[in-house]
Order: sequence, then structure tokens, then C-alpha cells
Amino acid sequence: MRPSGRDLSEMRPVSIETGVTKHAEGSCLIKVGDTHVLCTATLEERVPPFVKGSGLGWVTAEYGMLPRSTTSRMRREAAAGKQGGRTVEIQRLIGRSLRAGVDRVALGERQITVDCDVIQADGGTRCASITGGWVALKLAVNKLLKTGAITSDPLVDPVAAVSCGIYAGQPVLDLDYPEDSEAGVDGNFILTGSGKLIEVQMSAEGSVFSRDQMNQLMDLAEKGVAELVAAQKAAVDA
Repeated sequence: MRPSGRDLSEMRPVSIETGVTKHAEGSCLIKVGDTHVLCTATLEERVPPFVKGSGLGWVTAEYGMLPRSTTSRMRREAAAGKQGGRTVEIQRLIGRSLRAGVDRVALGERQITVDCDVIQADGGTRCASITGGWVALKLAVNKLLKTGAITSDPLVDPVAAVSCGIYAGQPVLDLDYPEDSEAGVDGNFILTGSGKLIEVQMSAEGSVFSRDQMNQLMDLAEKGVAELVAAQKAAVDA
């Protein structure tokens, strides 16, 4: 039995509310159970120096956790004067995951920055950030299409992410914090809406795992991502 009482293949409740900030070109508040992340997309008519002159667009991301997003207050990284290694790793993951679903030629020589701020954490914050980040990105791109700044949609396929793991010897979908903290195997799966793999991060957190177990986790991830993509499409079409 999972601590939440969910079935092994059951996602936490997912909701995506769009247009939650006034100034961003795209924004949403994604809730995956008790993990809540504010995602905003900012459009700029410039690109980093290493992209300039190529005719290609660029999508990047930043990630952060608010001090009381967790059970005890975390010190702001700005107060420490630098980002922690975990933060840097996660925001690089978000950026390259979102770029995998972008036709950078169609985007044109402009940059979209997706900011993911964790308001409340209960496991799976990076996965929720990628899933919500795509919605914010899509809303920003829709504005470019509406104004005629671009003529074809550069987002070739939705991008979403979900965690899966081995908890109490059983493969489970969408780990919350009590499961994540005790899982024998933990994995993050980033896929496109058409089921293509972007990235898989899997590690033994106390027990090794078999090829068959990995395949079971992959099957769970495909189910979870399909549900998340349906929620993404409903949000941007609302």
C-alpha cells in the first residue's frame, strides 16, 4: 500500500491554471498533488552570443525553491551568493528538455526564458517544472503566432515529465515525498507527447533493479506522461 492510498499506476491529482501573472508572455500554476510550481515564460528579441547570427532561436530555464516550500525554511540562494549544484542541474535539465520539443529555425532569432519557482514541494518538483514550463512556453509562442511575428508553430511536440520508482518492492508512478525519500530506485522520465524519449534519469537509491523492472517503470512513465500531455493541451486550449 502506498502512503497516499493510490494505486501503483495512479497519478496524483493534476491541475494547470494559466494566465496567473500579469506581465509574463506565458504563465501557469501547475499543481501535482501537493507540489505547486509557478512557471512563467519571458520573450526577448535577442539571443545569447553563442547563438547570435545563426538564425536559430533559444529556449532556456531557471529554477528555484521558495524558502518555505519545504517543511523547514531554506536559506535563499541569493543570500548565499551562488546557486547550489542541485539548482543548476535541475534548471539545465528543464532547459534542454524544453528545447527538445522546439523547432529553433521556426522560432527565429529570439529567446524565451522559462522561470520555474517552487511554491510548495512534495516530490517531483523538476518534473512538474518541465510539464508546467511547456505550458508557459506554449502560451508565449501563441502570442508570437497571433501577432504574426512567426508564421509556423515552433513547438513540434509537447514535453512532459514524471517520476517513477521502486517503493516497497513495487514499481510506482509519480512519487510523492514520503515515497521519494524511501524509494529503493528513483527515476525521472522526460518524454514528448508522441512518446519519444528526451531524457531518463534512473538510479539505485538503496537497492539495485532489473531490466524487467526498468521496463515496468518505462511503461508507467508513458502512462503518466500521456495523462500530463492531455492536461497540458486542455490548459492551453481553455
